[in-house]
Amino acid sequence: MTQRRILIVDDEKPQREILELILASEGYAVTQAADGEQAVRLAERDRFDVVLTDLKMTGMDGLQLLGELLRRDPSQCVIMMTAHGSIPSTKEAIRQGAYDYLEKPLERDQLLALIAGACRRLDALDDEIVSASEEMARVKKMILRVAGSTSTVLIRGESGVGKERIARAIHKSSARASCPFQAVNCAAINENLIESELFGHERGSFTGAHALKKGLFEVADRGTLFLDEIAELNTSMQAKLLRALQEKEILRVGATQPIRIDVRVLAATNRNLQAMVADGRFREDLFYRINVLAIDLPPLRERRDDIPVLVKHFLAKHDRAGRPAARSFTAAAEKAIMNYGWPGNVRQLESVIERATLMCEGETIELEDLPYEVRQLETEQAHSTFKLPPTGTSLEEVERSLILQAMQRTGGNITQAAKLLGISFRTLQYRLEKFGLNPKE
Repeated sequence: MTQRRILIVDDEKPQREILELILASEGYAVTQAADGEQAVRLAERDRFDVVLTDLKMTGMDGLQLLGELLRRDPSQCVIMMTAHGSIPSTKEAIRQGAYDYLEKPLERDQLLALIAGACRRLDALDDEIVSASEEMARVKKMILRVAGSTSTVLIRGESGVGKERIARAIHKSSARASCPFQAVNCAAINENLIESELFGHERGSFTGAHALKKGLFEVADRGTLFLDEIAELNTSMQAKLLRALQEKEILRVGATQPIRIDVRVLAATNRNLQAMVADGRFREDLFYRINVLAIDLPPLRERRDDIPVLVKHFLAKHDRAGRPAARSFTAAAEKAIMNYGWPGNVRQLESVIERATLMCEGETIELEDLPYEVRQLETEQAHSTFKLPPTGTSLEEVERSLILQAMQRTGGNITQAAKLLGISFRTLQYRLEKFGLNPKE
């Protein structure tokens, strides 16, 4: 496992040296900073897993340092050290994004337990989330903040962005990490069976119920239950789910006695639940119950800095046994991957990389090894990019060229292309018809 790096910030040298001695003896790589200004300079050059800082220091104090560190890296883990009389200021630091605090005089065991807990959460994030973008750094920060709670979390985002990965990271970063994590796609189970899947059933409760079955709520007891595509539950199941969340008990199908449960529920959707509430398709009371904490997961096209690290990760994951491993891309193939709109997000990217590793002959992936929908923008770029000829042209031709580029960049998604062009969905739809452009092509 990677050696975790700790930055100690304190204007009292003896305190810094004692802390370094304790942490270094546990295998941490420790760096010292005598004040906030030095800490900022060090953080600009290096990446520290945990920053342990005193609250009251000459010059830049702990709160100011916290703001500077989080401005540079929203996922930075900062632990405050404070005297008893400064507890209100430390709680303000927590509100502003600090991970936790320690009260002076520091207890060795408490210090090590807190550092170890922070590092376990970082390990969980590294295991589940491959990213390099500022957008995902903010998501990681949110994960660390909600992991310490037992409240319900709603994860929102398009299909394929990695909502289950986020749920697993929350679970692994929480106090429930050693207990079960159960995931279910509510859209993949017949609505006649979903109640039995979630709550279980008694033997003989319906045709085919030959034995008692525990539902996922029971299986996940003391752990976490992830309900993916929660918007697909019918209104009857929504009511039963609401009762389970509120009463912390479930009733198996065919049973008369409820069963107490201790489960943290994480839910996810790619749909607008507020609009569904307005339309009467989703219960308002359930919406507020699952939306206690919310994480919005941005689509891949809005975090393109993640594409290179994800590509590297998927190349290693889909290394081909018995054949030369694909290690690089031609310039054209790399440009095509970076410019494509990825309407299927991370899931689609992984599928494309897996396909490319199977199609390529050697260690370099060519443009031709990519699916047509990914390579077409690069292949047709010269034809679709408008260039003003010496004799001039019409504005309609300019408009057609821009629409074509927007549709290619977004993989034919009209909603996304309309956003790129700054026009409404209906306007773009009209212009596609006007110019005889087929979104599917």
